[in-house]
Amino acid sequence: MSNDNQSMQMVIITGMSGAGKTVAIQCFEDLGYFCVDNLPPTLLSKFVDIIKESRDKMDKIALVMDLRGRDFFNNVVDALNELETKHWVNPQLLFLDANDATIVRRYKESRRSHPLASEGLPLEGIKKERALLEEIKGRSQTIIDSSDLKPKDLREKIYEKFEVSSEDTFSINVVSFGFKYGILIDADLVYDVRFLPNPYYIETMRPKTGLDNEVSSYVLKWTESKMFLEKLTDLLDYIIPYYKREGKRQLVIGIGCTGGQHRSVTIVEYLKEHFKSDYRTLVFHRDIEKRKDKSDDKPKKS
Repeated sequence: MSNDNQSMQMVIITGMSGAGKTVAIQCFEDLGYFCVDNLPPTLLSKFVDIIKESRDKMDKIALVMDLRGRDFFNNVVDALNELETKHWVNPQLLFLDANDATIVRRYKESRRSHPLASEGLPLEGIKKERALLEEIKGRSQTIIDSSDLKPKDLREKIYEKFEVSSEDTFSINVVSFGFKYGILIDADLVYDVRFLPNPYYIETMRPKTGLDNEVSSYVLKWTESKMFLEKLTDLLDYIIPYYKREGKRQLVIGIGCTGGQHRSVTIVEYLKEHFKSDYRTLVFHRDIEKRKDKSDDKPKKS
Protein backbone atom coordinates (compact mmCIF):
# COMPACT_ATOMS: atom_id res chain seq x y z
CA MET A 1 0.00 0.00 0.00
CA SER A 2 1.32 3.41 -0.92
CA ASN A 3 1.36 5.93 1.92
CA ASP A 4 1.12 8.80 -0.57
CA ASN A 5 -1.96 7.63 -2.46
CA GLN A 6 -4.04 5.74 0.09
CA SER A 7 -5.92 7.50 2.88
CA MET A 8 -6.21 5.89 6.26
CA GLN A 9 -9.86 5.20 7.06
CA MET A 10 -10.62 6.22 10.63
CA VAL A 11 -13.97 5.96 12.40
CA ILE A 12 -14.28 7.76 15.74
CA ILE A 13 -17.12 6.30 17.78
CA THR A 14 -18.64 8.57 20.36
CA GLY A 15 -22.04 9.50 21.72
CA MET A 16 -24.22 9.04 24.75
CA SER A 17 -23.19 6.63 27.47
CA GLY A 18 -25.43 3.58 27.23
CA ALA A 19 -26.23 4.12 23.53
CA GLY A 20 -24.28 1.12 22.24
CA LYS A 21 -20.61 2.02 21.82
CA THR A 22 -19.48 -1.39 23.08
CA VAL A 23 -21.57 -3.13 20.42
CA ALA A 24 -20.23 -0.69 17.82
CA ILE A 25 -16.54 -1.31 18.53
CA GLN A 26 -17.15 -5.06 18.38
CA CYS A 27 -18.73 -4.58 14.94
CA PHE A 28 -15.68 -2.74 13.66
CA GLU A 29 -13.43 -5.51 14.95
CA ASP A 30 -15.49 -7.94 12.88
CA LEU A 31 -15.16 -5.62 9.89
CA GLY A 32 -11.38 -5.85 10.07
CA TYR A 33 -10.63 -2.50 11.72
CA PHE A 34 -7.80 -2.02 14.19
CA CYS A 35 -9.75 -0.95 17.27
CA VAL A 36 -8.89 1.10 20.35
CA ASP A 37 -11.38 1.61 23.17
CA ASN A 38 -11.47 4.80 25.31
CA LEU A 39 -8.61 6.69 23.68
CA PRO A 40 -8.04 10.08 25.40
CA PRO A 41 -8.55 12.84 22.81
CA THR A 42 -5.24 14.47 23.80
CA LEU A 43 -3.47 11.39 22.44
CA LEU A 44 -5.36 11.26 19.14
CA SER A 45 -2.87 13.21 17.02
CA LYS A 46 0.14 11.33 18.37
CA PHE A 47 -1.72 8.04 17.90
CA VAL A 48 -2.43 8.60 14.20
CA ASP A 49 1.17 9.72 13.61
CA ILE A 50 2.39 6.43 15.08
CA ILE A 51 -0.11 4.44 13.04
CA LYS A 52 1.03 6.22 9.88
CA GLU A 53 4.32 4.36 10.07
CA SER A 54 2.43 1.06 9.96
CA ARG A 55 -0.18 1.91 7.36
CA ASP A 56 0.70 -1.09 5.22
CA LYS A 57 -0.76 -3.13 8.10
CA MET A 58 -3.38 -0.79 9.59
CA ASP A 59 -5.31 1.15 6.98
CA LYS A 60 -8.67 0.94 8.81
CA ILE A 61 -8.86 2.28 12.36
CA ALA A 62 -11.84 2.54 14.72
CA LEU A 63 -11.65 4.05 18.16
CA VAL A 64 -13.98 5.02 20.96
CA MET A 65 -13.76 8.36 22.73
CA ASP A 66 -16.28 8.94 25.47
CA LEU A 67 -16.83 10.32 28.95
CA ARG A 68 -14.93 7.56 30.72
CA GLY A 69 -11.98 9.85 30.07
CA ARG A 70 -13.71 12.80 31.74
CA ASP A 71 -10.66 15.01 32.24
CA PHE A 72 -9.65 14.53 28.61
CA PHE A 73 -13.00 14.95 26.91
CA ASN A 74 -12.91 18.75 26.99
CA ASN A 75 -10.04 18.52 24.49
CA VAL A 76 -11.91 16.45 21.91
CA VAL A 77 -12.86 19.41 19.68
CA ASP A 78 -9.25 20.59 19.47
CA ALA A 79 -8.14 17.02 18.75
CA LEU A 80 -10.63 16.68 15.90
CA ASN A 81 -9.60 20.03 14.43
CA GLU A 82 -5.97 18.93 14.43
CA LEU A 83 -6.86 15.58 12.89
CA GLU A 84 -8.57 17.30 9.95
CA THR A 85 -5.26 18.96 9.04
CA LYS A 86 -3.68 15.56 8.35
CA HIS A 87 -4.43 15.00 4.65
CA TRP A 88 -3.59 11.28 4.77
CA VAL A 89 -6.38 10.52 7.28
CA ASN A 90 -10.03 10.21 6.29
CA PRO A 91 -11.85 10.63 9.63
CA GLN A 92 -15.54 9.93 10.16
CA LEU A 93 -17.50 10.58 13.32
CA LEU A 94 -20.10 7.99 14.32
CA PHE A 95 -22.41 9.35 17.02
CA LEU A 96 -24.60 6.90 18.94
CA ASP A 97 -27.66 8.37 20.61
CA ALA A 98 -30.72 7.18 22.51
CA ASN A 99 -33.59 8.90 24.27
CA ASP A 100 -33.38 9.62 28.00
CA ALA A 101 -35.88 6.94 29.01
CA THR A 102 -33.98 4.23 27.15
CA ILE A 103 -30.63 5.22 28.63
CA VAL A 104 -32.06 5.34 32.16
CA ARG A 105 -33.58 1.88 31.68
CA ARG A 106 -30.29 0.47 30.38
CA TYR A 107 -28.38 1.86 33.35
CA LYS A 108 -30.88 0.37 35.77
CA GLU A 109 -30.69 -3.02 34.03
CA SER A 110 -26.88 -3.01 34.15
CA ARG A 111 -26.80 -1.55 37.70
CA ARG A 112 -24.08 0.84 36.62
CA SER A 113 -23.84 4.51 37.50
CA HIS A 114 -23.63 7.24 34.89
CA PRO A 115 -20.08 8.66 34.56
CA LEU A 116 -21.35 12.19 35.20
CA ALA A 117 -23.65 11.23 38.08
CA SER A 118 -21.84 8.57 40.06
CA GLU A 119 -23.69 9.50 43.26
CA GLY A 120 -26.83 11.08 41.82
CA LEU A 121 -29.71 10.15 39.54
CA PRO A 122 -28.78 8.85 36.07
CA LEU A 123 -31.01 11.46 34.45
CA GLU A 124 -28.88 14.27 35.89
CA GLY A 125 -25.76 12.81 34.27
CA ILE A 126 -27.58 12.24 30.98
CA LYS A 127 -28.58 15.91 30.74
CA LYS A 128 -25.01 17.06 31.47
CA GLU A 129 -23.67 14.67 28.88
CA ARG A 130 -26.07 15.86 26.17
CA ALA A 131 -24.90 19.41 26.69
CA LEU A 132 -21.23 18.41 26.51
CA LEU A 133 -21.76 16.38 23.33
CA GLU A 134 -23.93 18.87 21.45
CA GLU A 135 -21.11 20.21 19.27
CA ILE A 136 -19.66 16.75 18.60
CA LYS A 137 -23.06 15.46 17.51
CA GLY A 138 -23.39 18.39 15.11
CA ARG A 139 -20.06 17.51 13.49
CA SER A 140 -20.85 13.82 13.10
CA GLN A 141 -21.28 12.39 9.61
CA THR A 142 -23.33 9.43 10.90
CA ILE A 143 -25.84 9.50 13.78
CA ILE A 144 -27.61 6.33 14.88
CA ASP A 145 -30.42 6.42 17.41
CA SER A 146 -30.41 3.05 19.20
CA SER A 147 -33.49 3.71 21.34
CA ASP A 148 -35.61 1.09 19.59
CA LEU A 149 -32.78 -1.13 18.39
CA LYS A 150 -31.72 -4.48 19.76
CA PRO A 151 -27.94 -5.14 19.64
CA LYS A 152 -28.48 -7.25 16.51
CA ASP A 153 -30.32 -4.37 14.80
CA LEU A 154 -27.58 -1.90 15.72
CA ARG A 155 -24.95 -4.24 14.28
CA GLU A 156 -26.90 -4.47 11.02
CA LYS A 157 -27.06 -0.66 10.72
CA ILE A 158 -23.30 -0.36 11.28
CA TYR A 159 -22.57 -3.13 8.78
CA GLU A 160 -24.80 -1.46 6.18
CA LYS A 161 -22.94 1.82 6.58
CA PHE A 162 -19.34 0.67 6.93
CA GLU A 163 -19.10 -2.82 5.44
CA VAL A 164 -17.27 -2.68 2.09
CA SER A 165 -17.60 -6.31 1.08
CA SER A 166 -19.27 -9.22 2.81
CA GLU A 167 -16.54 -11.48 1.44
CA ASP A 168 -14.01 -9.57 3.52
CA THR A 169 -15.90 -10.02 6.76
CA PHE A 170 -17.89 -13.26 6.72
CA SER A 171 -15.92 -16.46 6.56
CA ILE A 172 -16.55 -20.18 6.75
CA ASN A 173 -13.93 -22.24 8.56
CA VAL A 174 -14.18 -25.95 7.80
CA VAL A 175 -12.14 -28.11 10.17
CA SER A 176 -11.41 -31.83 10.05
CA PHE A 177 -10.67 -33.65 13.31
CA GLY A 178 -10.48 -37.08 14.86
CA PHE A 179 -12.90 -38.00 17.64
CA LYS A 180 -10.19 -40.14 19.25
CA TYR A 181 -8.26 -36.92 19.94
CA GLY A 182 -11.26 -35.04 21.34
CA ILE A 183 -14.21 -33.23 19.82
CA LEU A 184 -13.72 -29.81 18.21
CA ILE A 185 -14.79 -27.49 21.03
CA ASP A 186 -14.96 -24.20 19.11
CA ALA A 187 -17.21 -25.39 16.27
CA ASP A 188 -20.67 -23.96 15.62
CA LEU A 189 -21.73 -27.10 13.74
CA VAL A 190 -20.25 -30.60 14.01
CA TYR A 191 -20.93 -33.53 11.68
CA ASP A 192 -19.81 -37.09 12.34
CA VAL A 193 -18.74 -39.02 9.20
CA ARG A 194 -17.63 -42.20 10.93
CA PHE A 195 -20.51 -44.01 9.23
CA LEU A 196 -18.72 -43.77 5.85
CA PRO A 197 -16.48 -46.62 4.60
CA ASN A 198 -13.02 -46.22 6.17
CA PRO A 199 -9.88 -46.25 3.97
CA TYR A 200 -7.81 -46.98 7.07
CA TYR A 201 -8.60 -50.68 6.68
CA ILE A 202 -7.02 -50.78 3.22
CA GLU A 203 -3.32 -51.24 3.77
CA THR A 204 -2.12 -49.11 0.84
CA MET A 205 -4.27 -46.17 1.94
CA ARG A 206 -3.55 -46.33 5.66
CA PRO A 207 -0.49 -44.01 5.64
CA LYS A 208 -2.15 -41.60 3.20
CA THR A 209 -4.68 -38.85 3.89
CA GLY A 210 -7.79 -37.37 2.37
CA LEU A 211 -5.54 -34.98 0.44
CA ASP A 212 -4.44 -37.93 -1.71
CA ASN A 213 -6.59 -38.67 -4.76
CA GLU A 214 -6.65 -42.39 -4.05
CA VAL A 215 -8.17 -41.83 -0.61
CA SER A 216 -10.61 -39.07 -1.57
CA SER A 217 -11.86 -41.06 -4.58
CA TYR A 218 -12.45 -44.04 -2.35
CA VAL A 219 -14.39 -42.04 0.24
CA LEU A 220 -16.51 -40.21 -2.32
CA LYS A 221 -17.43 -43.14 -4.55
CA TRP A 222 -20.01 -44.68 -2.22
CA THR A 223 -23.73 -44.08 -2.54
CA GLU A 224 -23.99 -43.09 1.13
CA SER A 225 -21.18 -40.54 0.67
CA LYS A 226 -22.89 -38.94 -2.33
CA MET A 227 -26.25 -38.85 -0.58
CA PHE A 228 -24.73 -37.40 2.61
CA LEU A 229 -22.93 -34.62 0.75
CA GLU A 230 -26.02 -33.78 -1.25
CA LYS A 231 -28.11 -33.41 1.89
CA LEU A 232 -25.37 -31.65 3.88
CA THR A 233 -24.61 -29.03 1.23
CA ASP A 234 -28.33 -28.47 0.70
CA LEU A 235 -28.74 -27.83 4.44
CA LEU A 236 -25.70 -25.55 4.70
CA ASP A 237 -26.69 -23.59 1.58
CA TYR A 238 -30.01 -22.94 3.27
CA ILE A 239 -28.86 -22.00 6.79
CA ILE A 240 -25.65 -20.01 6.16
CA PRO A 241 -27.44 -16.88 4.86
CA TYR A 242 -29.47 -16.86 8.09
CA TYR A 243 -26.31 -17.00 10.20
CA LYS A 244 -25.10 -13.95 8.26
CA ARG A 245 -28.44 -12.20 8.75
CA GLU A 246 -28.13 -12.64 12.51
CA GLY A 247 -24.80 -10.79 12.44
CA LYS A 248 -22.45 -13.76 12.71
CA ARG A 249 -19.13 -12.97 11.08
CA GLN A 250 -17.58 -16.44 11.18
CA LEU A 251 -19.04 -19.93 10.97
CA VAL A 252 -16.93 -22.89 12.11
CA ILE A 253 -17.99 -26.27 10.71
CA GLY A 254 -16.34 -29.34 12.20
CA ILE A 255 -16.19 -32.64 10.31
CA GLY A 256 -15.08 -35.57 12.46
CA CYS A 257 -14.03 -39.14 11.77
CA THR A 258 -12.12 -41.58 13.94
CA GLY A 259 -8.56 -40.34 13.44
CA GLY A 260 -9.01 -37.11 11.44
CA GLN A 261 -6.86 -38.39 8.58
CA HIS A 262 -9.03 -39.89 5.81
CA ARG A 263 -12.80 -39.40 5.74
CA SER A 264 -13.09 -36.06 7.55
CA VAL A 265 -10.25 -34.57 5.47
CA THR A 266 -11.93 -35.69 2.25
CA ILE A 267 -15.29 -34.18 3.22
CA VAL A 268 -13.69 -30.91 4.34
CA GLU A 269 -11.88 -30.57 1.01
CA TYR A 270 -15.16 -31.25 -0.80
CA LEU A 271 -16.92 -28.52 1.20
CA LYS A 272 -14.11 -26.08 0.47
CA GLU A 273 -14.65 -26.52 -3.26
CA HIS A 274 -18.40 -26.17 -2.80
CA PHE A 275 -18.31 -22.91 -0.83
CA LYS A 276 -15.22 -21.07 -2.06
CA SER A 277 -16.96 -19.29 -4.95
CA ASP A 278 -19.60 -17.78 -2.65
CA TYR A 279 -17.82 -17.28 0.67
CA ARG A 280 -14.37 -16.70 2.04
CA THR A 281 -13.60 -20.30 2.95
CA LEU A 282 -10.70 -21.43 5.13
CA VAL A 283 -9.72 -25.05 5.71
CA PHE A 284 -7.88 -26.59 8.66
CA HIS A 285 -6.96 -30.23 9.26
CA ARG A 286 -6.43 -30.45 13.00
CA ASP A 287 -5.30 -34.05 13.37
CA ILE A 288 -4.09 -34.98 9.90
CA GLU A 289 -0.48 -35.55 10.97
CA LYS A 290 -1.02 -37.29 14.29
CA ARG A 291 -0.87 -40.82 12.86
CA LYS A 292 1.78 -40.04 10.32
CA ASP A 293 5.06 -41.96 10.49
CA LYS A 294 8.04 -39.74 11.27
CA SER A 295 9.71 -41.21 8.20
CA ASP A 296 6.99 -39.87 5.92
CA ASP A 297 7.28 -36.74 3.85
CA LYS A 298 6.79 -33.28 5.36
CA PRO A 299 3.22 -32.48 6.41
CA LYS A 300 0.91 -31.53 3.59
CA LYS A 301 -1.04 -28.32 3.76
CA SER A 302 -4.33 -27.58 2.12
